[in-house]
Amino acid sequence: MTYNNRKIRAIISGGGTGGHIFPALSIADKLKELNPETEILFVGAEGRMEMEKVPAAGYEIVGLPVAGLQRKLTLSNLALPFKVLKSVRMAKKLIREFKPDVAVGVGGYASAPLLWAATRCGIPTLIQEQNGFAGLTNKLLGRKVDRICVAYEGMERFFPAEKIIMTGNPIRKEIVPADQATKAEAMKYYGLDPQKKHIFIVGGSLGSGTLNNAMKKWITDGCPGGADIEVIWQCGKYYKPSVDAFMEGRELPQIQYSDFIRRMDLAYAAADIVISRSGASSISEICAAGKACIFVPSPNVAEDHQTHNAMALVNKDAAMMVKDSEAVEKLMQAACSLIENPEKTALIEKNAAAMAKMDAAQTIAEEIYSIIG
Repeated sequence: MTYNNRKIRAIISGGGTGGHIFPALSIADKLKELNPETEILFVGAEGRMEMEKVPAAGYEIVGLPVAGLQRKLTLSNLALPFKVLKSVRMAKKLIREFKPDVAVGVGGYASAPLLWAATRCGIPTLIQEQNGFAGLTNKLLGRKVDRICVAYEGMERFFPAEKIIMTGNPIRKEIVPADQATKAEAMKYYGLDPQKKHIFIVGGSLGSGTLNNAMKKWITDGCPGGADIEVIWQCGKYYKPSVDAFMEGRELPQIQYSDFIRRMDLAYAAADIVISRSGASSISEICAAGKACIFVPSPNVAEDHQTHNAMALVNKDAAMMVKDSEAVEKLMQAACSLIENPEKTALIEKNAAAMAKMDAAQTIAEEIYSIIG
């Protein structure tokens, strides 16, 4: 199904984390690929990550003052109703001025007022739920929108079954299974020894204290089991100074760390196994890359949804999981054991690749055109 001759106007709202932003950008890129004249306006939350990442990708974005409810009692919670009301008014004004054919929500604070306003204005609406456990914003919107695109089975628990379409999560288009040429490029890019095994540790753009502490413990203990292992370690921007201090004076050429990975495709290509948090976008990219992974779900997310995400793979022998509370003591031992077990690694790779949905952005784009009519 193609729509190359159809120009549309679309508002895409949401963000807060890379797990919302990267799928949103993938959907936008696909719509522009189908018709370069399509006009897209992003709507985000003031002060959040999308206000930087979306313009960097070449799209216009407007920020709303909406914010999330703090779990502990704070004065900021008292201002929340006023921020929501102001955001809804701004969303209605944006819709009147931009005149979208469709409004798409990807989760995050800004989705709620924008999609609510769009449904009130009679605009066709679609939401994309990345996780195996639906977020509060999308659960509230699910009763009102026209279509709900999901990445996991069993989402009838949260949404009307007749609105659900299984699409998978859109990912960055450069994330694909590596061939020999890409693997060789990755070895050269990262200065790695092709004769050794390789672990890629990724804790997200801000980093993961748990994954970093697991690495520190392993290094302090003398890297047991790691004689023939090289590590690419993304420690995150927030944790970089403390990791710098820890690594000072240590001569460990087999471990290279940085706050940010600019060539994720090559990091995946280099890796024999991956260690990661289990955000929805990370899982989708790891499956698309066909990599064996040990997930360490973050306990600091709503409804423990990262554990739900990880278990969807663990139950199909498509990943392993170590609890956050046990990771410092057990994670690197589990990683070294897995990397020395090629049969188990190959099985996990095969099952993970089978769960990949490489055409998610295309499928969602088709659903967008479908609800426009």
